[in-house]
Amino acid sequence: MASRFQAVTLVDSPSYPNSIAWSDENLIAVASGHLVTILNPALPFGPRGLISINRSEPYPIGAVKREDLASGCLLPTTLNRDPRPSVRSVSWSNLGMAPNSGCFLAVCTTEGHVKLYRPPFRDFCAEWIEVLDLTDRLYDYLASISFEDPDIPPSEISNEPVTNHGYVDDPTDSVSVEEQKRRKVNNFGVRNAGLETSCDQISRGPCPSPELEGQGPPKGRCTKSGGRKSSHQIVPATRGRGRSAKKPPEVCSLPLITADQYASRSAMLSSLVVAWSPLLKLSSRICGAPEINSSICFSLLAVGSKSGKISFWRINVPEYYSIEQSLAPTRVELIGILKAHSSWVTAISCALLASDSSSPQVLLATGSSDGSVRIWIGHGEEFLKSTEVNNAPFYPLKEIINIYAVPVSVLALMPTQSLHKMLLAVGRTSGAIEVWIGDTSVKTFNKAGPYDAHDQVVTGLAWAFDGCFLYSCSQDNFVRSWSLRGSSLSEMPIPSSSPGLRSVSDMPDVFISCLGLVVSPSNLAVAMVRSFDVNQLDHMYEARLQKAAVEFFWIGGHQKDILSNTSLEFDIEALPGFTEKELVYWESNILWSLKQYEHWDKPLVIWDIVAALLAFKWSAPDYVDHVLVKWLSSSFVDVHVERSIGKVLPHVCKSFCKAASRQLQLLNIICRQVILPELNADEINSNLLNFTVDNPNFAQDKQHKLWMDLLSRSEKELRERLVGISFSAYRSFASNSATTSSEPGYWYPFGMAQMEQWVANNNHQVHDQLKVVATEIKTCKRSRCIELAEEDKEQCSYCSAPVPFESPEFGVCRGMESNGSSGQQHKLARCAVTMLVCPITPLWLCKCCQRWISKLAPESLFKMPQQYCLDYKFSPEPSSIKVASKPQCPFCGILLQRSQPEFLLSPLPV
Repeated sequence: MASRFQAVTLVDSPSYPNSIAWSDENLIAVASGHLVTILNPALPFGPRGLISINRSEPYPIGAVKREDLASGCLLPTTLNRDPRPSVRSVSWSNLGMAPNSGCFLAVCTTEGHVKLYRPPFRDFCAEWIEVLDLTDRLYDYLASISFEDPDIPPSEISNEPVTNHGYVDDPTDSVSVEEQKRRKVNNFGVRNAGLETSCDQISRGPCPSPELEGQGPPKGRCTKSGGRKSSHQIVPATRGRGRSAKKPPEVCSLPLITADQYASRSAMLSSLVVAWSPLLKLSSRICGAPEINSSICFSLLAVGSKSGKISFWRINVPEYYSIEQSLAPTRVELIGILKAHSSWVTAISCALLASDSSSPQVLLATGSSDGSVRIWIGHGEEFLKSTEVNNAPFYPLKEIINIYAVPVSVLALMPTQSLHKMLLAVGRTSGAIEVWIGDTSVKTFNKAGPYDAHDQVVTGLAWAFDGCFLYSCSQDNFVRSWSLRGSSLSEMPIPSSSPGLRSVSDMPDVFISCLGLVVSPSNLAVAMVRSFDVNQLDHMYEARLQKAAVEFFWIGGHQKDILSNTSLEFDIEALPGFTEKELVYWESNILWSLKQYEHWDKPLVIWDIVAALLAFKWSAPDYVDHVLVKWLSSSFVDVHVERSIGKVLPHVCKSFCKAASRQLQLLNIICRQVILPELNADEINSNLLNFTVDNPNFAQDKQHKLWMDLLSRSEKELRERLVGISFSAYRSFASNSATTSSEPGYWYPFGMAQMEQWVANNNHQVHDQLKVVATEIKTCKRSRCIELAEEDKEQCSYCSAPVPFESPEFGVCRGMESNGSSGQQHKLARCAVTMLVCPITPLWLCKCCQRWISKLAPESLFKMPQQYCLDYKFSPEPSSIKVASKPQCPFCGILLQRSQPEFLLSPLPV
């Protein structure tokens, strides 16, 4: 049986499938009751983020007569007594959607509301900040078209005076005391968004009602197209719905509608599931942008409802990223509503089809409570040109009908590496799963299954290793692993051997159900959320605080490929509990994961790779050296060398000038986090300034020195590329008489004097081409305005003393002289991009190398491929140069963030 390597408890239990999601920032969101708990898997017992869901006021969709409340279509609404809404579905956006370049979290509640939240990067609190309620925007649109109903004649508008109890046709004096008590219970029991309201609220609409216990007066919703305004909205705010005090009875202006009309309108506003599409980037040729080299980046948020319709929201990437402002401009637009099914939409999954990047295609899979599954495709340019909301830019590819009408509970869609190929896993409430293998170019789909995988509802499905493995979980508390070979699906046991197993004996092992699972970004671990059987817990202590738990299991020991008779060149006795085959599988999967991150566009989140290598290193460091030697040989060394760390590292250093920037950044992370974990980042940065292999002060053994030398040369290569790009851009700006100011979101070279000094200090190590360009920059600066030379003189932010340039990492001011004696000297951090002294403002921070950044690096640095031309980076840029800046560390490649106190949650990609 597989053993978890870490676990953490939750204070509430999930209630719906797919209750867990893993972000590109390396954060985990768990929907548990009325809370969303946000965890850092690298620090599971550390600080947490929190989202608390509160009751919302119903929308004024119409008034119904009292006798219609017993209609079959309104019984679920009338009888609802939920005291507080719960979280039904959660979904993370791609990296780069939030104002700080992080991820948005979309949350769907049982009231039907869909809200977007951002991390509190500048608010210094644990509660995440609400950005927008999309249901308010959807209500505004539906109200503007009268919910697709014909205009109601004025004679049918209810003009009867409405009392505090709100019935249209009953005078208040005829209401008995018992009836008043019953209605009071109804009012307290539900505060819904028009989907599961109490009978009073259905007939009353937006009219006044008695105040709730412990709450203020309800919000008024008497305007037809009003919308509530969040205190932290990014998009333009809709018409406000402020709180109103208790007022005397007033005339209700809502139209009198039938029970069927009310149920239909409620279903339109009752969202059930949310899913983000991958990030779409369209070039200026497609989107018609006037700027050269411009592009539009956006993502789609699909929201499924009880009406069987799916609304699509286009959310643009911010024009620029900031850690000082939370209201960066973000555009949110409803681009289409698709009638996907005739019944409830219960599951949605999106994926980006592996096709021409200039015209991306989005695959969409939808599942319904009637058992049907449909596959759709949409083209990127149509998402921008869509003008009619009723015509969503998605076209059907395949419809899957279940003859027994077994509802769909979860979907997992995944494109394969082959062009136009896709995999779709379908989980049903009967416990069965089925897999569909499709080719979108010819619209052919082959079925694998169904398989009676579980005895109860399938609550989670997740693909891993490019579709080689599928993981499923169910309400029956079982988690199963499946191997896909061709068109055959076979069950495989989850590997029982775990490197670096942590002690979690204090957690009770009395689980009753599993409500979701998710695979880590590097596919080496899986996290699942399980509910405790509270009847078997101690009711005084455990049952109060431990309702569920998130467990982590290693899956790196799976056999991904059919390997030949490969023998492990390593003594397996150092790793008891592991067979030789398992170690070969671990090696193959780690190398596969590292290979995936060599593409510059993939977010660099390798926490599970680093954690696995560290776990193996504690018991068998030679095995880690063996794995890293293979990775270095395949990524950096073109010729075959002896398989030893001492032989490979010198060859790797010689190939840095031909390596891609992402490969160097990945190597830097491995050096810092795996090879040198006992040294903190400041110690490593200080050692790298004057490191030489012959210096005995930096390492105790020769191998340690070789790794330090490797890290030093790798970071110098990246710094040299950054300086070369800056020199080239500066020369282009000067030759084209461009302005010296930078626009938000675009990069402009700063710190020319510091970079020139750095080249002079390292004259014997930098490339000859860089020396030539540095000389040209000096000549260019002399011929231009004198004010450009002002950056040569830096002042201390604390005492205004001059700060000479001695190191690219930090500067020490000379101290102001007072009464003939020198003043206090201050050590100041320098920007890792410009080498300028950092100002006293909020700065970007790299969590790996602990460097500070005030000006972001150019995107072109991260795009440098293998075998790039050395002279290319120093060639003049076009006259209309506009280079996007990226909030990533130039040396580690991970997402930068604002420094947070230790008691607040912050992501750790490594």
